[in-house]
Amino acid sequence: MAVRIVIGAQWGDEGKGKVVDLLSKEADYVVRYQGGANAGHTLKFDDTTIVLHLIPSGMFNGNSKCIIGNGVVVDPISLVDELEEVESLGVDLENRLFISSAAHLILPYHKVLDKVKEKSRGSDAIGTTGRGIGPAYVSKVSRIGIRMGDLMDKPALEEKIKKNLTDINEALKNVYGEEPIDPDKMIAELEPAIEIVKPLISNTSKILHDALDKGESILLEGAQGSLLDVDHGTYPYVTSSNPTAGGACTGSGIPPMAITHAMGITKAYCTRVGNGPFPTELNDQDGEKLRKNGQEFGATTGRPRRCGWLDLVALRYAIRLSGMNELTLTKLDVLDEFESIKVCTQYELDGKSTDVFPLESDKVARAKPVYKTFEGWKTSTKYISKFEDLPEKTRNYILFIEDVVGVKIKIVSTGPKRTETILR
Repeated sequence: MAVRIVIGAQWGDEGKGKVVDLLSKEADYVVRYQGGANAGHTLKFDDTTIVLHLIPSGMFNGNSKCIIGNGVVVDPISLVDELEEVESLGVDLENRLFISSAAHLILPYHKVLDKVKEKSRGSDAIGTTGRGIGPAYVSKVSRIGIRMGDLMDKPALEEKIKKNLTDINEALKNVYGEEPIDPDKMIAELEPAIEIVKPLISNTSKILHDALDKGESILLEGAQGSLLDVDHGTYPYVTSSNPTAGGACTGSGIPPMAITHAMGITKAYCTRVGNGPFPTELNDQDGEKLRKNGQEFGATTGRPRRCGWLDLVALRYAIRLSGMNELTLTKLDVLDEFESIKVCTQYELDGKSTDVFPLESDKVARAKPVYKTFEGWKTSTKYISKFEDLPEKTRNYILFIEDVVGVKIKIVSTGPKRTETILR
């Protein structure tokens, strides 16, 4: 039995989708454990490119069963659009996709609240995607959330929606100056999607516990990244859930002692979408070159990503948070054309050197990176399939990262396709 978590080790967008797709061939189950449709996992295989937002990235490589876990917040309308797109590629979802009855719903009023709250923050905006993720988690912890299992009882569902909208409409009208939401109209718009997703709803915790009893292989897929964790990230510029290993257990129902591997995914450089501190951010030609060569635009929003050099202080912190015992290094090829490449090994904070990632965002914002500079290899690494065939300067770069963080890099990605991968 192997239970592996795939965890973003930066601020998200590390290439988790490709890695999950790659590893899913050997998995019996692939489980998405947190987040919502604010995450975009891009898969490229054959002549196909697809961006998944809710469906686990294990749907296209092998025959693994895919589960949307209880820790995910699900927008039923977005999910139906995604189901149709996956089925259009010839994938039969019957007996392959299951949704936890305990997963919470993102409803239209969550999206409205997300946008009006973000607008009201003005210059202090978080930089959310506006997909209703945060407000849905607020409903969850406020114990007024609506779960997938509630879709099975239409009268009770309508009563809960109308009760919630009483307070929400009051806030929309009197606090934000927005038009109230018509509950009957909203329910009517949801009904077609509800009927499509109802057959997929299951007790996924039992499914996974049975799989553990049988010794089957489970792959847990995180969304976003460790530095966006609501507890351990650069708060308040974070997501609304726990992408770290603890979130994998609570968001799937799998006990911690069952986890055998925690694989962190890190780019060969850093990116960030939205607001918040970013010590190694580059606002120069190198930053623009990283963005252009890496096609660094959000899969969900299309927003240009902020780019910077690899930050090993932050990476070590992410590794410790989740007990990562293996790493994947993605987008190595993006560095192929650089004359020199920098890696942050320490921070200078308030006049002192430190290798500790601060827990306070204002300190992260004040941290100045201390760099080690590598000579660029100035040759293509694409399509190389063996580590020994990489240029010596490239291998030295990778081995330095391993040495500093103390974790083996087992997969190196040199392009978006499955074939552009080095397995060590």
